[in-house]
Amino acid sequence: MFIRRKQILSLFFLIAIVGLCAALPIKTATAQGKKAKVLFVTQCKGFRHQVLHQAEEIMEQLGDKNGFDVTITQMAEKHLTPANLKTYDVIVFYTTGELPLSDAQKKALLDWIKSGKFFMGIHSGTDTFYKWPEYGQMIGGYFNKHPWTQDTTVTLKTEDKSHPASRHLPDGWSMKEEIYQHKDFIGRDKTHVLVSLDQTKTDMTKPGVEAKDFPLVWWHDYGKGKVLYNAFGHRPDVWATDWYKTMIVNSIKWGTGQMK
Repeated sequence: MFIRRKQILSLFFLIAIVGLCAALPIKTATAQGKKAKVLFVTQCKGFRHQVLHQAEEIMEQLGDKNGFDVTITQMAEKHLTPANLKTYDVIVFYTTGELPLSDAQKKALLDWIKSGKFFMGIHSGTDTFYKWPEYGQMIGGYFNKHPWTQDTTVTLKTEDKSHPASRHLPDGWSMKEEIYQHKDFIGRDKTHVLVSLDQTKTDMTKPGVEAKDFPLVWWHDYGKGKVLYNAFGHRPDVWATDWYKTMIVNSIKWGTGQMK
């Protein structure tokens, strides 16, 4: 059987390509794009939520399934140093009270976010650092009572369906959850509200209701970085739902530039 000259040239070309590929290093997932490193801070110097252990386990599971490395700490002062901050892409606070950070560490945290990193507060992340006003300005406000306790049914509304953290949510839905109202909220002109309390379908006669606006999930730019706050996550069954897990994962992917 005769092999045509063109076929011979093609065969030599194929052999050359195979040899070149064998000589090149194989790209690993790390080489193509390193995994996002997430620090999940669950340190509490005030009320400690019973759900925290479950939240830590779920965050680790979400990291394993979605390709980001999760470090969990209840000692923020050991991780939030200028040197250690450089190793993280995302910091998530589910915290309470005045964490024992030095002034230098506090400045380093804000500078880290401004440099282009992502900070996310979950539920009581706004019940933290009342004596550090810059923190409240960064996250967007401070916790001020929860007129709707964990056994109260409330109705929520999705205000922005274009954001990865909220695009999978229904326009409105009802659920049991501890709902915060906030003080010193930076205002809708300085942040983007994704989800809020639907006051037309929720009992607004509860004792302690003082605010007029009840944003529950919001985000804003902070320097070159981003900040997102998610008020949900008090109840164990909320952490167990697919919609909430999707909010957490998509927030991290969005904050690290993997989703738009």
